[in-house]
Amino acid sequence: MENKYTKEEVHQATLEYFDGDELATNVWTSKYALRDLEDNYYEKTPDDMHRRLAKEFARIESKYPQPMSEDEIYNLFKDFKYIVPQGSPMSGVGNPFQIQSLSNCFVISSPEDSYGGILYTDQQQVQIMKRRGGVGFDISNIRPRGKTCENAARTTDGIGVFMDRFSNSCREVAQGGRRGALMLSISVHHPQVMDFIKMKQDLTKVTGANVSVRVTDEFMNAVKHGDKYQQRWPVESIAEGGGTPEIEQQVLATDVWNALIECAHNSAEPGVLFWDTAKKMTPADIYTDEGFGSTSTNPCGEIILSPGDSCRLMLVNLVSFVKHPFTKKAEFEWGKYAQTVQKGQRLMDDMIDLEIEQIDKIIAKVDSDPEPDRVKRIEKEMWGFIKDQALRGRRTGLGITGLGDALAMLGV
Repeated sequence: MENKYTKEEVHQATLEYFDGDELATNVWTSKYALRDLEDNYYEKTPDDMHRRLAKEFARIESKYPQPMSEDEIYNLFKDFKYIVPQGSPMSGVGNPFQIQSLSNCFVISSPEDSYGGILYTDQQQVQIMKRRGGVGFDISNIRPRGKTCENAARTTDGIGVFMDRFSNSCREVAQGGRRGALMLSISVHHPQVMDFIKMKQDLTKVTGANVSVRVTDEFMNAVKHGDKYQQRWPVESIAEGGGTPEIEQQVLATDVWNALIECAHNSAEPGVLFWDTAKKMTPADIYTDEGFGSTSTNPCGEIILSPGDSCRLMLVNLVSFVKHPFTKKAEFEWGKYAQTVQKGQRLMDDMIDLEIEQIDKIIAKVDSDPEPDRVKRIEKEMWGFIKDQALRGRRTGLGITGLGDALAMLGV
């Protein structure tokens, strides 16, 4: 590293870069500017960051036919004009000072219905979050409150205490100016779904997680016709051909729907995941037998994933393709947009190679840690599984930004 800068130098230069925008300046300076563990800065403005990213992507591109050059990639990133990498790539690509994942989103397996299974999932989410990833998983496997168990308690407390556990773990994990991000989802067929729906009406509960209900066509048709529907546990017992559920009850669907809508109106949660529709529309679920069946979503619900699967994110900035904005001659450059999307998707695939390099660094770090192997086992196994899923699935997440502004500029 050649040039070192103070925080004040970086702040002033970046403030000029963003035309006096203090919020943008503070966000970039605190989260994405390259700096060492002593808070020495090695990037003065986002332009330096874009150069860093372009160099690393060009290195990967050089391994493939007809590679894009570093300058070509830089011009896609420059001034956030055409392609905008999201947080983890901006902070992690080419960063020699931190060992972190480039993936923004992870889904892990639903916790097994035991203390061992719950603690196993708890450790997995923490290990991912400390490497800057957001995590989602479904808790429908956990038996409902009052169900007998063969330990000293004799019966279970149900989902509530474990939701708080997962939430608290998320809040504990620092990510350099931010906290972890967590999605907890549950099937609308779980017997405790009403408790789940109302959980966050108490503003002191589950403050470190987003929550969403997976609703099915079976449930929505019952709502439409004013019928009862089945709550059951295990929730997949019928779908799996497993015979009679251990717990079954018939509940008026509109009661659940109305509670869901009221709570969402009050506090913006829970979210609603139209699960059957999502699984029909996602291409991944045709590979369920290969381990890519959808089970939950990332913390903001943009993408449903399978256990161990992860996704890296970049956006195409639609505003940059509008010619003659806010005039009667305004038009969208569809040809240029199509070319940029193709290049963006190529960069997304390059980022999988960059992520594999990062995971290898994480695994090497775990190997070198002084703790005994029995302590490191879950962490190491998890990253090995995530690496395998990334290599087999090569999941990419290319999206768009600036849609509302682009429409306004076009006079729509």
